[in-house]
Amino acid sequence: MAAVSEPSPVSESKEDDLNSTFLDLTSFQLHDLDSIELPSSLTELDLTANRLTNLDPRIGELSNLKKLSLRQNLINNAAVESLSHWNALSGLEELILRDNQMTKIPDASIFKRLLVFDVSFNEITSLHGLSKVSNTLKELYVSKNEVTKMEELDHFLQLQILELGSNRLRVMENMENLTNLQELWLGRNRIKAVNLCGLKCLKKISLQSNRLTSMTGFEDCVALEELYLSHNGISKIEGVSTLVNLRILDVSSNKLTSVSDVQNLTCLEDLWLNDNQIESLETIAEDVAGSREKLTTIYLENNPCAKTSNYCARLKEIFPNIQQIDSEIFTKL
Repeated sequence: MAAVSEPSPVSESKEDDLNSTFLDLTSFQLHDLDSIELPSSLTELDLTANRLTNLDPRIGELSNLKKLSLRQNLINNAAVESLSHWNALSGLEELILRDNQMTKIPDASIFKRLLVFDVSFNEITSLHGLSKVSNTLKELYVSKNEVTKMEELDHFLQLQILELGSNRLRVMENMENLTNLQELWLGRNRIKAVNLCGLKCLKKISLQSNRLTSMTGFEDCVALEELYLSHNGISKIEGVSTLVNLRILDVSSNKLTSVSDVQNLTCLEDLWLNDNQIESLETIAEDVAGSREKLTTIYLENNPCAKTSNYCARLKEIFPNIQQIDSEIFTKL
């Protein structure tokens, strides 16, 4: 009886390669993909942190591809243009073009099932082109660009996360149709007033490092759980008494002299008040009465009240379950 030959490890390896679904080439410092085999079975291709200036045409033949990351390369407008002609990639769900050299939104109209689109950290000056992006989109990231206006967002009815931080925006607008939006990140812009365009399902909002002088505008956003407003010009806490689901409130580095309007916030766990002008601890117990048992973290450093004697001891008396005061973390016995 003839002996059954064992399969060659080399042939097994080649077969595995041909059937691979995920190829991670992160930080290979590749200038091109000439030496790389791209199996047709790939569903995810990660080319993060290389030196690519062009897109290998073989990528356009990967009909099973769901996720493509070209983050942190040297891709410009001309190089990314080929994407719009690669019909085989129409089923792509995640396209990451973060940290490249583009100056405009690339044509992504071919991707009919796109869920995640990231063009952050480029040099994009306008959101023109977003109208061609599929209305299936759930996450849109355009942070750290030079965008001046919120536009072409109307059709994103399924959008859950919108990141437009570190741009040149002055007005919150054109979000009326984003009724499923849960996270809105607009930090480091030039916004002077809050306008949520009637949105009520938001759970996280960041407007840090803007030009706000008032907190009004959040009253109807009753689902809100996290609100970040540090580094503005706010002089009074207001408009948050209805936000009964709020867990995190960051109003550090503003112009506050006292704490107000948070008595009803029974879910509050983290309260950041550092770098303000709050004079006294005496009214804190009453001001934050609703979350007295719930609060685990409070920041009050760089306020006049933080210089009072027995500062930490007094806060521990007020908040029996406190675990962190400023940078000091306490271990429960």
